[in-house]
Amino acid sequence: MRIGVPKEIKADESRVGLTPESVRELVAGGHAVCVQAGAGDGIEAGDDAYREAGARIVATAAEIFADAELVVKVKEPLAAERAHLRPGQALFTYLHLAPDPVQARDLLASGAIAIAYETVSAPGGGLPLLAPMSEIAGRMAAHVAAHFLERPHGGRGVLLSGASGVAPAQVLVLGAGVVGANAARLAARMGARVSLLNRSLPALQRVAAEPGLRTQLATPEAIAAALGEADAVIGAALVPGALAPRLVTRGMLSGMRRGAVMIDVSIDQGGCFETSRPTTHADPVYAVDGILHYCVANMPGAVPRTSTYALNRATQPFVQALAGRGIEAALRADPQLRDGLTVHRGAITRAEVAEALGCPFVDPLRALGGA
Repeated sequence: MRIGVPKEIKADESRVGLTPESVRELVAGGHAVCVQAGAGDGIEAGDDAYREAGARIVATAAEIFADAELVVKVKEPLAAERAHLRPGQALFTYLHLAPDPVQARDLLASGAIAIAYETVSAPGGGLPLLAPMSEIAGRMAAHVAAHFLERPHGGRGVLLSGASGVAPAQVLVLGAGVVGANAARLAARMGARVSLLNRSLPALQRVAAEPGLRTQLATPEAIAAALGEADAVIGAALVPGALAPRLVTRGMLSGMRRGAVMIDVSIDQGGCFETSRPTTHADPVYAVDGILHYCVANMPGAVPRTSTYALNRATQPFVQALAGRGIEAALRADPQLRDGLTVHRGAITRAEVAEALGCPFVDPLRALGGA
């Protein structure tokens, strides 16, 4: 199969869809890999490293899209990239379509087959292609909280760990999945007092025994009360494929401490704070009613080398399956991979996305001709 890897063009995004090591495995399997010049610069993998792995280097993204049967990326395709997609071509990347009707419209019009990393599942449950980035984003969130709580960066002037005779910061984490558990765990290790709220009791039970964490069921009343004590709030709520639930309304901000920091890791799926809007690494924060908001939509992009290698370890078996079996045969054969199928030749094939966008839903197996 012909596989293409374009250079990411989202602001402050230096990750890359395939590492040289991943390319080498694919080439060894008889596949042809084309990589855009400079695509790996952000992970210290130059064009020569890709050539040595067996890839062909081309100058432009247009050449990648014109040649490839399967395009492997990291972030959702921007408008300039979507314009290159063609009927039957497969795109494998993070999509986050539920809050993005413009992207959805273009993908539907393209006739392409779009498979979302974030909803590919595992046989025993879980989201194996989302988990590596969730782990990194969760750990980063604790560092972000510490940074922006400093007064020169707009925060309350509170040290996360406190000091001798001075209480540590209060950190509230909403959501006990991979993001929330990692954020809570690291914030506690940094010395903060951490409250972890979640709607599901089993999720809380999985982390309840960890040192330094206070857990509680996430009712609106519990969230409102915890917000009043928080110096930093980390939003980590997730409904796979769907819009993130809105857990904090603008009205709730009035009960918070001025200069508190809110970090919305759910922003890719629309955000779990009513006052959230996407920001960038170059301009990461803004204030609403005296509360600092950090809503960077590609947090792991700040550590592209770590993120790319973590992501490739997870995605590589699926890329191999798509290339080896053929796109539609691989999707028919593997229900976990098929869970990622979101757009198929002009149809929405993920129910949560269809509901969020108000579009008709087509069962993915039926779309593939398997039922």
